[in-house]
Amino acid sequence: IHRCNAAQCEGLTKDEVAAIATVADGRVPVLALNFLPDDARMQRGFYQFALTPEDEARLAARRAVADGHRRAVLLTPSGDWGNRVAAAFTDELEQVGGTVLARRAFDPQENDFSSEITGLLKLDESRGRHERLAATLGGRLEFEPRRRADAQFIFVASQPAQARLIRPQLRFHFAGDLPMYATSDAFEPDAQANLELDGVMFPDMPWMISSDPVSAAMRDTVQSAWPARANRRGRLFAFGFDAYRLIPLLKNPSSAQLNGIAGMTGRLTLDKDGRVRRDLDWAEVR
Repeated sequence: IHRCNAAQCEGLTKDEVAAIATVADGRVPVLALNFLPDDARMQRGFYQFALTPEDEARLAARRAVADGHRRAVLLTPSGDWGNRVAAAFTDELEQVGGTVLARRAFDPQENDFSSEITGLLKLDESRGRHERLAATLGGRLEFEPRRRADAQFIFVASQPAQARLIRPQLRFHFAGDLPMYATSDAFEPDAQANLELDGVMFPDMPWMISSDPVSAAMRDTVQSAWPARANRRGRLFAFGFDAYRLIPLLKNPSSAQLNGIAGMTGRLTLDKDGRVRRDLDWAEVR
């Protein structure tokens, strides 16, 4: 179930999914393209499928720890989206033995994130110590700011436009060597657009980053049919493709035990609450 008008189709809001769930009686399987709230009561025959940044944030937390990094600093946008992603990342990181040292929220409408970055990396404290020492000694001192030494990596949640600004600003502020993990929201399939993202690691769906022949053929087909929209809406094409493939499995409850189905949005499994979960591939921009 999704919502359509003459111009576009989109997933339902969480409130709309909750309203539909109350009338689902189990006689006809329902596949809603969004997730119910975690505390919602699940109905028999009601299934949910969504592309959520919170799930990707949890994957990033687990990947960072698997890579040997446990102490994180977070840079996320202000507002509900950024708060949800930061909360999911923090919760998962703590569950797997890591810790969040600090978080700063930035205004996604701005272009200069120096204030948030210097505060996050404690560069402002380093400059403050230098100024106090210079005042005490009464002279000019050779000085290069030092960022905090306890952070092992940075997690950034942003859209592509902000990610392309944040990465070089991190390098400018002496954090170019700090591993940067992100969600797929930071990436778009344009080589020129991603020049500034060198070294950024993120999880994404096969449709976007896989080189296997099946994924490549699907992308090429969509690109030829809708050249103006294929790049910007590639993830939504993959979402619709997988939703359609799920329908015959959900019609027969005995066949609805999904276990590692190779989808265009990831490897799909069905959990006990009727949610389709995705395991994603990892990429690094080079």
